[in-house]
Amino acid sequence: MNNKLKNFGFTSNKKIPVDKFLEKVLYQPRVGYYNNRVPFGKDGDFVTSPIISNLFSEILAIWMISTWEKFERPKIFNLVELGPGDGSLTKILIQTFKKFPEFNKSVKIFLYEKSDLLINIQKKKIEKEQIKWIKNYNSIKKGPVIFFGNEFFDAIPIKQFVVNNKKFFEKCYHFNKKGLRETYKKALPSDISVIKSFDILKNQNFVEYPKLGFHELNKIIKKISALSGGILLIDYGYLKPFNGNTLQTVMKNKKIQMNNLHNHIGKADVTYLVNFNLLKEFFKKKNLKVKNIVTQKFFLETMGIIERAKIIEKKMNNQQRKNMFLTLKRLLHKDLMGELFKVIFSYNSKKNSFLGFD
Repeated sequence: MNNKLKNFGFTSNKKIPVDKFLEKVLYQPRVGYYNNRVPFGKDGDFVTSPIISNLFSEILAIWMISTWEKFERPKIFNLVELGPGDGSLTKILIQTFKKFPEFNKSVKIFLYEKSDLLINIQKKKIEKEQIKWIKNYNSIKKGPVIFFGNEFFDAIPIKQFVVNNKKFFEKCYHFNKKGLRETYKKALPSDISVIKSFDILKNQNFVEYPKLGFHELNKIIKKISALSGGILLIDYGYLKPFNGNTLQTVMKNKKIQMNNLHNHIGKADVTYLVNFNLLKEFFKKKNLKVKNIVTQKFFLETMGIIERAKIIEKKMNNQQRKNMFLTLKRLLHKDLMGELFKVIFSYNSKKNSFLGFD
């Protein structure tokens, strides 16, 4: 085994569960993917919606202001961006909020980020007077809180299991002279018990279980339950049971084979498709309400992104108009991000009417 793999703490032929493997590959200090490079943008490995178009972020800003109104305009209204990336989303949120003085006075913005490298990038991009970077949620003590994340949940490592004759085996990876190999071990009874408690995961022979993701959500739900508020997640994923492996590895905006990851370890992003109905069932088990899961296309169009684009285009030249509608197509087209991405909002409130979902 080469020294590079040893830097991640890997040893030859030792079985490591998928989620623990991905945790090292993505987040190991200094060498992990999110700690050693800037992954976003056309020169990076992937492009997110806030980078594609400011319109995406403007629409989210309007949704947040409308949600503040649903909560009866509290004097303190907390917003927490989960995994803020390069800071593009929050940068436009701040600019938009300034056009609404009463809301802007009440809002407090927190950025929840694990990567010190990305924090430094965010701090160069964002006006910092309204912002607080956090590693936990302890400093949020008063007022409703809205957590939101664009492509946040898919970046949290998952566990994978094969079910054979009703017996569960956890998928693992190990390294040998030939590179990265899949292997399996008997699943822990505690994991099996939790998996069996979800209706959406029953009768599947391949299970993806976001144990670390649920652990992260539990901390968020505890704060929502105490203060009221909700969580908005936008990610690429599915509604019907997939019953298969959705892990994908991306580098330079192109997919590479997972079994070739050892050649690009620390240089490629590894994500998976989010099981949105599993999220919905999880939130309901935690006594939160959940709006209908919708596509990104439905959410953005219902929130008025087309109308907003038509207003903006009046001040644009022909090339700017062309560029704007090309980016809109990428956000909205059913074969691009429009229907591949889903939107879920789970909340603790007596109010049930929130824009974008009906």
